[in-house]
Order: sequence, then structure tokens, then C-alpha cells
Amino acid sequence: MQQEINYKKLGLKIKEIRISRGLTQDTLAEMVSCNTSHISNIENNHTKVSLNVLLAIANALNTSIDYLLSDQYENSSLALDNEVLRALRTCDSEKKEKILKMIEIL
Repeated sequence: MQQEINYKKLGLKIKEIRISRGLTQDTLAEMVSCNTSHISNIENNHTKVSLNVLLAIANALNTSIDYLLSDQYENSSLALDNEVLRALRTCDSEKKEKILKMIEIL
């Protein structure tokens, strides 16, 4: 059975990550080389994002298409695992040790 992409969820995920990175729609649009209105339309489900623009957005947000779509997978844990590993790569050893201790507490 073919599953359709939920563009509303995708747009909300892009918006959530953009805001968490401290980026405006203007800044993201500039990074992706598109109009601010196009970013707004994607985030608000007024247009479907093309694969090329989705890839550019993922790169600009320093995330993966996999993670942007992760809440639409039947098994989203693999995408989440990959995003955690991506985030860990940017941490120094001291931060990684603190994260490990937090994980062990959980």
C-alpha cells in the first residue's frame, strides 16, 4: 500500500526545526535560494515542496530528509537514531560524556 506524504506534518516539522535553529523564514529562503513566500507556503501547507527544495531545506537546517519525514514512517526510530548521531557528531568529548550520563539516568 502506497502512503502519501502528509505535507502539513512536513511543513510543521520544517517550521519547528527552523525556529529551533533561530532562523527566520527570510534567512532560510536565502539559504535555499527561493522566495520567503515559498518557505511560508511550505510551512503552512499551501504548496507541496519539491524534492530539490526539500533537500536544500534539509541541508540548510543541518538535518536529513529522513528526519524531516520521520514522524510519517511506520518505524520512525531509525530516523530518530540517525538524527541523534548527527547531533552527537558536533559535540566535544565533555558534552558527549554528560549526554551519556543523562541517558544512563533515563
